[in-house]
Amino acid sequence: MPGTFRDEVKEKIINGDYNCEKELTLSIISGKWKIVILWHLGVEGPHRFSDLQRLFPKISHKILTNQLRELMEDGIVHREVYPEVPPKVEYSMTELGMTLLPIVEMMYEWGKNRIAEIIKEMDISELSISLHLQCCFTKPIRKEAPSLNCKEGASYA
Repeated sequence: MPGTFRDEVKEKIINGDYNCEKELTLSIISGKWKIVILWHLGVEGPHRFSDLQRLFPKISHKILTNQLRELMEDGIVHREVYPEVPPKVEYSMTELGMTLLPIVEMMYEWGKNRIAEIIKEMDISELSISLHLQCCFTKPIRKEAPSLNCKEGASYA
């Protein structure tokens, strides 16, 4: 959706507050839960609010609402309200949002490789780490997507 962005972002662009384009990108995707929200919507497809809450049991209703609202205001996520009883609302990635998916996947790979390095430096067994590591990525539904499942059979080597 061209021309869609938060007033805060628009104001920073007008005032020249961003030193480079990377700062703009980070301001759009930064937020404790935005990356994993983007991954699930981009890889698994549309989700209802309650589905997202189940995926992230540690996130509060308010924070999830705020993160989704910001992503919608920036044109990254779309909210579809279906005229049904009871009401049905789904969140999905926009075309613009889908362009962020390769970045999210590269961040996952970087983190996975860094964890492997840390494990080697600390001389901790991979099994010990995989038992304690909690990751918000789950098995993708789409067959062509890479598996980002950290809980089942994680491998950091």
